[in-house]
Amino acid sequence: MRIILLGTGCPAVHPERGGAAQLVAGRDAAALVDVGSGATQALVAAGLPGARLDALFVTHLHSDHLVDLYQLIVSSWHQGRDRPWRIFGPEGLRAFVDATMAVWAEERAQRIAFERRPSIVGLEVEVIEIGPGERVPLGDLVFTAVEVDHQPVAPAFGFIVEDGARKAVLSGDTRACAALIEAGRGADLLVHEVFLHREMTPLPGVRDADTIAAVASYHTLSSEVGQVARDMGAAALALTHFVPPAFDRGALLAEVAESYPGPIFVGEDGMAFDLATGEIRWRGLEARAFGFSGGGGRA
Repeated sequence: MRIILLGTGCPAVHPERGGAAQLVAGRDAAALVDVGSGATQALVAAGLPGARLDALFVTHLHSDHLVDLYQLIVSSWHQGRDRPWRIFGPEGLRAFVDATMAVWAEERAQRIAFERRPSIVGLEVEVIEIGPGERVPLGDLVFTAVEVDHQPVAPAFGFIVEDGARKAVLSGDTRACAALIEAGRGADLLVHEVFLHREMTPLPGVRDADTIAAVASYHTLSSEVGQVARDMGAAALALTHFVPPAFDRGALLAEVAESYPGPIFVGEDGMAFDLATGEIRWRGLEARAFGFSGGGGRA
């Protein structure tokens, strides 16, 4: 199983960090988890364009996790997708997808009529709303939804992904969450969001102290995320969804390492983790950067 961080940013736009998106690739199946801004280009760069994916999983209905949904559907059709989309996510997702498709219905009809492509099946969408604890088999992969704490956004999910040998945890957006820690125990890799509270200062016309406190209240602080990984017993921790998207990487690593002794990765767009070999790849770098013993992390 490979996990590729396609987008590691947040709603604050940054040239080096796209919107929230992760690619999960198994032996005979691949899925996208969230579809933030730039996800479709990142999929092509990763070598698995949308036309080849088996499913999309959505953690929650926030724009920075969903804004490229229609672009994914249409670009995959242009790539020759020959099967309908299957989209899994929380309650409310079906209404959102239906509304999105309705907004673009006239444009889509025009394209179909004028472009005369061989098939329109790739534009069909099936939405499957799932609940906490629900398991979705996909080839050699199994995705399990875990309800996380992103109030007032509810429901919101993290996902456990297993392939029979390895286990990855994708946090989605959440406060430090006991349910995720319990469900993810012994993970080979934890991919977790992070809010860097020391980097967020008031900025006139943009945010004040109340704004910062409100945003921090439904994310996991950089002073907390290492403890989450330690309590979970994760063998390695990859950080993503950085708020703010520009920060002191060395200071973040030092802070997280105070409470988590394992390998810590400051995620970057395009960074790929191979859970079978412990290899990490990014921008020409190839290294055996983390390892496993007995198929699980530290207890």
